Amino acid sequence: MLFMLIVKASKNSEGANLPNPELMEAMDKYNEELVKAGVRVMAKGLHPSSNGIRISFPKPGEKPVVTDGPFTESKELIAGFILIDVESREEAIEWAMRMPDPQGHGEGQIELRQVF
Repeated sequence: MLFMLIVKASKNSEGANLPNPELMEAMDKYNEELVKAGVRVMAKGLHPSSNGIRISFPKPGEKPVVTDGPFTESKELIAGFILIDVESREEAIEWAMRMPDPQGHGEGQIELRQVF
């Protein structure tokens, strides 16, 4: 079963602030554990939304609208993701619970979604 651990953006990640060395080390260790367990498929961080482009379809049948970032609703933005292949929903939750606070300072939030 494929699950995506979606790391939500924060003011820090949107400000292109890199995590402190301790958090980087903890995330590296977490990713090593995922690899050793054979469950990690992919893990990537994303640039801030200031480098992003949003394509929206406000009117059916009409040309899409292109909007350059940054986007203001940081609580709805994604800072990165990890794709894991596990045996069950419960195992996915266990792995998600082991992730260090991805933003540090109590700002981190992870959304766990199963992939079709």
